[in-house]
Amino acid sequence: MRESGAGTLDTHEHHAERGFWRTYVFSTDHKMIGKQYLSLGLFWAVVGGLLAHVMRWQLAWPDTAVPGWGEVGPETYNVLVTMHGTIMVFFVAMPILLGAFGNFLIPLMIGARDMAFPRLNMLSVWVFALASLVLLVSFFVPGGAASAGWTGYPPLSAKVEYTGVNWGLNLWILAHALEFAAFLMGGVNYLTTAIALRVPGMTFFRLPLVIWQQLTATTLFLLSVGPLIAGAVMLLLDRIIGTHFYAAEGGGDPLLWQHLFWFFGHPEVYVILLPAVGLVLDVLPVFARKPIFGYRWIIYSTIAAGGLSFIVWAHHMFVSGMDPRLAMPFSITTILISVPFAYIMFAMIATLYKGSIRFDTPMLWALGFIAMFIVGGLTGIFNGSAPADIYISDTYFVVAHFHYTLFSSVVFGGFAGFYFWFPKMFGRLLSEPLGKIHFWLTLVFFNVTFFPLHNIGLAGMMRRIANPLEYEYLVPHQWINVVATVGAILLLASQIPFVVNVVWSLLAGKTAPKNPWEANTLEWTAPSPPPPLNWGATLPVVYRGAYEYSLPDMAEDWLPQDRALAARSR
Repeated sequence: MRESGAGTLDTHEHHAERGFWRTYVFSTDHKMIGKQYLSLGLFWAVVGGLLAHVMRWQLAWPDTAVPGWGEVGPETYNVLVTMHGTIMVFFVAMPILLGAFGNFLIPLMIGARDMAFPRLNMLSVWVFALASLVLLVSFFVPGGAASAGWTGYPPLSAKVEYTGVNWGLNLWILAHALEFAAFLMGGVNYLTTAIALRVPGMTFFRLPLVIWQQLTATTLFLLSVGPLIAGAVMLLLDRIIGTHFYAAEGGGDPLLWQHLFWFFGHPEVYVILLPAVGLVLDVLPVFARKPIFGYRWIIYSTIAAGGLSFIVWAHHMFVSGMDPRLAMPFSITTILISVPFAYIMFAMIATLYKGSIRFDTPMLWALGFIAMFIVGGLTGIFNGSAPADIYISDTYFVVAHFHYTLFSSVVFGGFAGFYFWFPKMFGRLLSEPLGKIHFWLTLVFFNVTFFPLHNIGLAGMMRRIANPLEYEYLVPHQWINVVATVGAILLLASQIPFVVNVVWSLLAGKTAPKNPWEANTLEWTAPSPPPPLNWGATLPVVYRGAYEYSLPDMAEDWLPQDRALAARSR
């Protein structure tokens, strides 16, 4: 990579003083918009975590007062389940993994000055902020927040007589609609930017893997969300004007919602998972000091998994009453989709093989992701097999499984990326000792919380029951709920070192150099933090991709702007 005068432009407007509101609030800078998404996602992570704490307390010690909350009861418990799931999937995972990292990294990693449509980008984050406000208001309206489950299955969500005059559920639907609109705007921006604004030399097969994962996730979202938006409109019409799209007595079909929801819902799993996988794939080679193994085949595997994600949705519905002859093809495609992800996991492990591994904090989170995701993937095979799923469907075995997949993605993958790119985002270095304390506490108490849930699920504990002691067969296994709840409380407490680390580093941390990790992708050639337009008036030119180095080259040519490398590449 070298700098070229071909990319010069008048930067007077971009370097002019804009004031507080234009700089930090109504900003069109992709880096600030990424930080805004990150801030909103972290806010909702706190809310969702506190809801989980109350929910777990009720399961461990039913009908006792939760400190700072009071007694829960079954009605409130249904709200907790609904809003916890909604918040963590749609208002934490998506804004952090897709909104924050996508906005911050895509222009920097392809050599662009900003997103293709900066004003549309600003609109997307503010529509998401409006969605957040609507969801927050839904907690306080007459009738309370939504309580029909985070999947919103009819008839419970469609018929007003089941939920009362519950404007919380109506606002819940509206919040989703606004959020989906925000990410549709962002998706258009991501794809256009990556296709049209790559610098000279940045071919598609030189793109960092995190960009491939972001673009694949964006494409999946754009292609899958339409049917759910249509389904949500029909659900709102059923609730407000009394149509019967989902009411069997009026000729509707409750299963229609399940098909529409899961046709979106399973690609949505990969909308969350793939950006986290991309973050880990870009962290591993830096701290293993060798190129990623199987770069092109990882891309092919990602695309294959994205395509297969559209034809596996009915494995969520094996016990729904649909035609049982559909169980076999959906079981086959479900098992088949594990193949590309198995390759990606093996590629990660092969990257570590004979590497000069450095166990810095980002690397620890990346390794934690690999270990926890493998557990989640192996338990997913049982859920994907129809004969096994008939027994374990809607039990806490499924709860344990999807927390090992989604929690590993959002938390372990997200923290790997956060600790890695924090110096580039904020120009400060985080504390390594605090980061490692944060990792080990989270790893231990995550497993204390969720691994025992496999056992109580196999014992027959169903999801969404507020008082396990009302079921005689669960009483001997109640100790598992107590252990899981203690683990959850300590898991929440384990995030205190992270908060202290971030606040201390922002206020008094060491100034970050341009490339503190000796990484090899394009964003590390910009200052930390990058200025407006990222590289100023002159854009870089790429001569070799980040993954085109052999191990002996690493010692001398790790930085792409190295003069010797530029001379050889000419």
